[in-house]
Amino acid sequence: MSAIFNASRLRGASLVLLAVAMTGCGTIKGWFNDTKKENIEPPTPLAENFAPSISVQKVWGERIGKGAEKTGARMRPAYADGKLYAASTTGVVEAYDAATGKTLWSKHLGNRRGFLIHRGPNSVRWAGGPTVDGDLLVVGTLEGAVQAFNTGDGAERWTAQLTSEVISPPVIGGGMVYVRTNDGHIVGLDRGDGSRKWTYDRSAVPLLSLRGNSPLAFVDGVVYSGEDNGKVIALRATDGAQLWEQVLSPGEGRTEIDRLQDVDGQIVVADNTVYATGYKGQTAALIAQTGRPLWTHELAGYNGVALSASQIYLTDPDANVYALDLRNGSSQWKQDALKYRWLGEPAVQGDAVVVGDLEGWVHWLSINDGKLLARERISKAPIQSAPVVVGDMVYVETIYGDIAAYRVGGSSNK
Repeated sequence: MSAIFNASRLRGASLVLLAVAMTGCGTIKGWFNDTKKENIEPPTPLAENFAPSISVQKVWGERIGKGAEKTGARMRPAYADGKLYAASTTGVVEAYDAATGKTLWSKHLGNRRGFLIHRGPNSVRWAGGPTVDGDLLVVGTLEGAVQAFNTGDGAERWTAQLTSEVISPPVIGGGMVYVRTNDGHIVGLDRGDGSRKWTYDRSAVPLLSLRGNSPLAFVDGVVYSGEDNGKVIALRATDGAQLWEQVLSPGEGRTEIDRLQDVDGQIVVADNTVYATGYKGQTAALIAQTGRPLWTHELAGYNGVALSASQIYLTDPDANVYALDLRNGSSQWKQDALKYRWLGEPAVQGDAVVVGDLEGWVHWLSINDGKLLARERISKAPIQSAPVVVGDMVYVETIYGDIAAYRVGGSSNK
């Protein structure tokens, strides 16, 4: 992985984005042409003459603008009611028929009042989302705006201007839209008109952090967030009051790089338990009401977690894939065949873990033992975001906006 830092938090620094190769990390090809590649482990080659054991069929492919490009935002489509929604940093928002890929509506937004456009092309730069709930589609921008649309026809409903860029998807629930901004604020907006109801601004943002924000989770009137200071926090959804916090990554070391402690990946809340992992920290199961750990495992991750009925799945900073027991955190299996391929966020589809890599390959691994079951390639572009799983279909997006829909069947006859 290329350790991509949030240069806006380097006070007094003139750099816009800093890419550094760290011990144990590789570099994502094509992200930065000027990134030094000395002492970087090459991606583990994929096995030749690989025979898939499950059937995977590509159903359709599309492209949404230029995707997230090199922003570091982990953008992916959103699914609801047979439709797929996607957005791009080039200002495009589109809705597709999820079964066929047919475009249902498309909007291209340029500069407008209420958006703080600085430099670059004459378009709104989407970077957070999209998120869908009922008839509401919400997307955030690199300029700190949040825009709401009708899901049916793309008609614009409201715009809210916040304090910093939005690079993780908002979450909708309880009559509100909850948004994490890159300066550490969490904001509750009215679902109907986008008016601000509350702001949580007590998060201590480190001087240096990895590029990325953990997506918020909303469950039973509580908003959960992974923070750049290595903590998981729980906020009351009605007013943003903090209910608890728990440290996953202590941030120890002599230098700022040594003390990187972000919780940047997806956290999952299920059965009154919060599951999360921290960079250079731990993977943990926390009681949702109090934050008290049920179990912790000395395994760090930078891409969040995914769950099945009995296990939790994550990738470590070297891109090894792990399965832990959901009840006690004990190790179940480890798959190192994808090491240094700098995997994106994982998802679970039936009896498989689905994850993309830096060269545009999508891999299916058995949840039982980690065995590689199948692989398909979208393009040569990296995949950072988690696949979107809907029954036997999975939708995957690369950082340059390539979207592919795959149907997963039974045993392969190949």
